[in-house]
Amino acid sequence: MRHNPVKEKLAAGGHAFGTMIFEFFTPGIAQIAKHAGAEFILYDMEHSGADYHMMKEQFSYCRGLDIVPMVRVPTTQYQFVSRALDIGAMGIMLPMVDTAEQAAQIVSFTRYPPRGVRGAGFGMAHDDYTGGDVKAKIAKAMDRTFTICQIETAKGLDNVEAIAAIDGVDCLWVGHFDLTNFMGIPAEFDNPRYAEGIARVVAACEKHGKVAGFMPVDEKWALDYQARGFRVMAYGIDSMLLQTAIAQGIGALRKNAPEKTRTIQARAARAQRSVRLDRGDR
Repeated sequence: MRHNPVKEKLAAGGHAFGTMIFEFFTPGIAQIAKHAGAEFILYDMEHSGADYHMMKEQFSYCRGLDIVPMVRVPTTQYQFVSRALDIGAMGIMLPMVDTAEQAAQIVSFTRYPPRGVRGAGFGMAHDDYTGGDVKAKIAKAMDRTFTICQIETAKGLDNVEAIAAIDGVDCLWVGHFDLTNFMGIPAEFDNPRYAEGIARVVAACEKHGKVAGFMPVDEKWALDYQARGFRVMAYGIDSMLLQTAIAQGIGALRKNAPEKTRTIQARAARAQRSVRLDRGDR
């Protein structure tokens, strides 16, 4: 069975950087991310519509590339966690974790008896279809699973220290949009209350030996949150990264377009406005 170099690196006090995939579940995405420098891919199932068959394919593309497949499952229920692990996820993200009791239950889903309640199936995707000693596989599977609890509600923030104290929780990951929504300050990322909440998450992680995680959408955010103490980050949303790159390229081309082309475009725009006004459109 493969080990999890991301978990090992973070446990030793290092940093780990990857990316998050919401849209492009293609055969080449793992290779693309790997050659871009990503150490892990965090696949989304909460907001993307991706299913387990798609995830099983994606995890298989990571096999042999030395890139760690992780997944955010839709909700905190046993069947979502256990299936994701059985098809090869090496890290599990759970959204909207509100209490220590919930976090402890999540950890139990990722552990075999007597430490948890995960059902047994071997010689399958998660152990690369290999034979071998089952006890050794159980130990390795539990050791390598990176368990991420998202702090993205006001209740979760209130209980952040208790959640961080749960043995088996490896990472507290801030869901910034949801957190500001539940705090009543939607998308106010400069709000002092949000900044205070972020600091509380990092402090709880440092106190209990856990890792703070975040998904920055650009380089400025990435460096800012790294400076705040976040050690594991999934850089960017795949669709936004592509859209930004396309917009930059097209913007440069239009800026450099010949004057005649710009004049034609301006005339066409004026003509369209004239037609709309003739129709009475506003």
